[in-house]
Amino acid sequence: MKRRLLATVASLLLVCGAAGTAVADAPSVRPEAATAAAVQVPPGVTAGVAVFDREAGTFTEELNTSTQFRSASIVKLLMALDYLWNRGPDYVVPPGDRAWLEPMLRSSKDSPADDYWSDHGGSAIITRMAGVNRLNLKDTAPPPAGYEGFWGYTAISARDTVSIYRYLLDKAPAPVRDFVMGNLRQSTRCASDSFDQHFGIAGAFQKPWAVKQGWSGGSSFEDGTCTPEGGTPTVASRTAASAPAVTPAAAADVNLTRPALHSTGTVGPNDRNIVAVYTLHAAGTSYGKAYTDIGRVTRSLNVPGAARPAGWWYGTWSDHVNVRRNPNTADDPMTQLPAGVEVLVGCQKKGQQVSVPPYTNDWWAYLPQYGGWITNIYISSPGNKMPDVKDC
Repeated sequence: MKRRLLATVASLLLVCGAAGTAVADAPSVRPEAATAAAVQVPPGVTAGVAVFDREAGTFTEELNTSTQFRSASIVKLLMALDYLWNRGPDYVVPPGDRAWLEPMLRSSKDSPADDYWSDHGGSAIITRMAGVNRLNLKDTAPPPAGYEGFWGYTAISARDTVSIYRYLLDKAPAPVRDFVMGNLRQSTRCASDSFDQHFGIAGAFQKPWAVKQGWSGGSSFEDGTCTPEGGTPTVASRTAASAPAVTPAAAADVNLTRPALHSTGTVGPNDRNIVAVYTLHAAGTSYGKAYTDIGRVTRSLNVPGAARPAGWWYGTWSDHVNVRRNPNTADDPMTQLPAGVEVLVGCQKKGQQVSVPPYTNDWWAYLPQYGGWITNIYISSPGNKMPDVKDC
């Protein structure tokens, strides 16, 4: 198993006695509750949240709904709608355009967004889409002066995100709705720039869901773990990671520097709930920590009729932990976990004995959201076998 212990992680490990499993200074286990409580925001996290129940026609959660966040890749929804706005009457998307629109929506590929932004007016795209003649958004604004080329610096809020999805679901021509939402339902686990993008909504709820995710963390988010199908991980070109230093004036209204992780979309049969979760994290927060924290926020939400996966939430330690199809190391890894991420464990069973000195363990944890297994060595638990998790 590929293993690269970070010195900073290793320093946090507490070695148990004869059990032989490492326990990190990580989130403790918490069984998934049958119903969610009020919004729970972990320390150090700034959140803007909105949940709109389309069946009841009311918000079930509202927290800092008008607060502006930098959009990161959520703005790609507005680019796609801008492209589709005047495609009528049949809104046919030619194969050549599907070739860039679909990966932009499904795997959040950045190069199509770069091209569309530069070829169609840049900030004017946001002005058009937010205007009264289109979506009439209240808090959405183009990137600040000096950063016009960076579409990820577009300002957006949770309530505006609900308005975007309400337009898509209730007002947009059927071909537009079907194209955009159909692609969001096919969100890939591995984004085009190598990150595991099934956090937030995709991690907290069982399907049906449709998601558009966003992230912007610069060097602190370098611990992405997925490799996209048929390709090599690429580096986002016009996100905050490659932007010039942010001046105090530019950061006054919308924070452009703290690591950001956002999850938006719909949850439940017939897209019953629109969910928007925007989060900012302390400087230097790792991708795995931010991934875990937005998961905790999202799991706490009141989302009527949503199906929540059964299992126990446990912290993990080390980076590039391999997820296997079976409880052994015979097959190539399916994917790898973000460093230190909290995972849902469905059950556990004995499998191949694995040694990662000084630890040895033959118990494996099944991760239903990944459809695969990891050795219990990397689970933050006091023993080789997790005490409260059922056997498979």
